[in-house]
Amino acid sequence: MTHATVHVMRHGQVFNPDGLLYGRLPGFGLSELGRTMADRMADHFADELLTHLRCSPLQRARETMAPSAARHPELEIVSDDRLLEAENRFEGRVFGKGNKALRDPRMFWHMRNPLRPSWGEAYRDIAARMLAALADAAEAAGDGGTALVVSHQLPIFIARRAVQGKPFVHDPRKRQTTLCSVTSFTFTDGKPTDVAYEEVVRDLLPQGSGRRFRVGT
Repeated sequence: MTHATVHVMRHGQVFNPDGLLYGRLPGFGLSELGRTMADRMADHFADELLTHLRCSPLQRARETMAPSAARHPELEIVSDDRLLEAENRFEGRVFGKGNKALRDPRMFWHMRNPLRPSWGEAYRDIAARMLAALADAAEAAGDGGTALVVSHQLPIFIARRAVQGKPFVHDPRKRQTTLCSVTSFTFTDGKPTDVAYEEVVRDLLPQGSGRRFRVGT
């Protein structure tokens, strides 16, 4: 029987003064607070016996991984498109105060079915690609090994619910996937068998973070 642990970290705070839903758009890196979060996470994982690193190719994810990877120079970072943020029809639109994008009549059609959801990538597709990526990370980590993965809020949360056997439909304001949080998956014989959750930088989280409704972040 083989065992591996895959720590999946959400990226840190992004510099986004205009309140865009940036999704998969290029050019969105970490804010100063986000870099502080990433540095704190590097301290957290400094003494961890990591055996594999894997990361979403988006800038904010790569910048979050960088300080931790610097503490483990013997490991190469595998870039994995399956760890990308979810596809979203609202990408590039301004949310800001009051979630203005949701009040645009041109976008009402995309909100017709929150069960899929109709505004973007189906939850089942997100779960499938994420779990495949995490299984590959567990295999690459090796028996008894530990992988560190950086991804995004919704994909991480959906992967967690898939493993826990919970419905994918949920209230986005109640996702347990805060900035730089760690969702840890235990793999046994290549299958996810347990999930744990930790908020290492809880003291750095902006007040009220996570309470604004978003169709994807």
